[in-house]
Amino acid sequence: MMSERIRENLLPDLRAALLNRLQSSAELETMSDGTLRAQLAQVVTEHLLSRNLPLTERQDLIDRLFHNMRGLGLLQPLLEDPAVTEIMVNGPDSVFIEKRGVMQRLPLRFRDTDHLIEVITAFFARANRNISYTRPIADLRLPDGSRAHAVLPPVAPEGPILTIRKFTGVRQTAEDIVANRTVSAEALSFLQSCVSERRAVFICGGTGSGKTTLLNILSAAISPAERIVTIEEALELQLQGCDNLVRLEARETDAQRSEAITTRDLLRAALRMRPDRIIVGEVRGPEALDMLTAMNTGHPGTLCTVHANSCRDATARLANLVLAASRLPWEAILRSLASALDIIVFIERLSRGRRRVSEIVEVSGNDEQSVKCRTLYETDTENDELVKI
Repeated sequence: MMSERIRENLLPDLRAALLNRLQSSAELETMSDGTLRAQLAQVVTEHLLSRNLPLTERQDLIDRLFHNMRGLGLLQPLLEDPAVTEIMVNGPDSVFIEKRGVMQRLPLRFRDTDHLIEVITAFFARANRNISYTRPIADLRLPDGSRAHAVLPPVAPEGPILTIRKFTGVRQTAEDIVANRTVSAEALSFLQSCVSERRAVFICGGTGSGKTTLLNILSAAISPAERIVTIEEALELQLQGCDNLVRLEARETDAQRSEAITTRDLLRAALRMRPDRIIVGEVRGPEALDMLTAMNTGHPGTLCTVHANSCRDATARLANLVLAASRLPWEAILRSLASALDIIVFIERLSRGRRRVSEIVEVSGNDEQSVKCRTLYETDTENDELVKI
């Protein structure tokens, strides 16, 4: 049986042998997956005939070669594993995943930094996205809806970084999040009624806390008669039961495009589409000003997520985002927020991977310093349950 190091060292030679069989490297790009696998099988058989490889090892080499050429190399099996929801590469010998809600380190390593850079750049190039030393940060949405983010040296001095948030295709339902104790049935029913009554509901929490999942589930309470416009930096929302739906996605600038299209641009465009309701996947920049303006000028029922450590932190963060994008006095911003916001939900990810709605507040007004909130539901830490106040 070959060692892992021998297998990895064989791959460049086998790849070179395949390229020697082709008339040009362009032929490889147009080759179907089935044809490529057949060609790789011939190369492996011819070049390793003397080793008398078992069928399983031969197939393993073919799979690795194929994944290197068309996928993510040694990461490809993780991409294909439905139980893996997040892949995090912090360098050539540092690979982590989130699997079934639990973070774990894997005994995987790339040959060296150059090997990892080669895998990342090839992966992005196949999607016509450029990442290089001169453009070291890039994002990519995969055909299945998964999102990839990469950072190369010199911005990442300790080695290339790759993060993939997978789209599993599994839609959680209201019944699911009650059953797994993300939220109580009573609190969820309250939030659903808020959405159907066109109250503005903001969901806050950290990265990976389940904000988008909760927003998707609450969207089922929207009337089918409403026209919905969603605005996202990267398509992620999966609204339920919305027929008259327009989806807008921001666009970065690149070598082929003259300018970027921001979420702020999309918000302004959305207002000309006669929306009954605007849903913003996440607010984190100057678009907060345009969203607040829309909410206070005849567009009730906005749903949105925002990164924050608590419901009250969310109001402060939104106020600061609006302040950074405008010359409005602080007190005027607070009045506008208090007028526009109705309900704020805080959801968090616990240490063992479970997600939990920990607090629900109602915006009740403002003073000179802050937006005022009244707690409706909060976590009883002793019994680990969300209770009505």
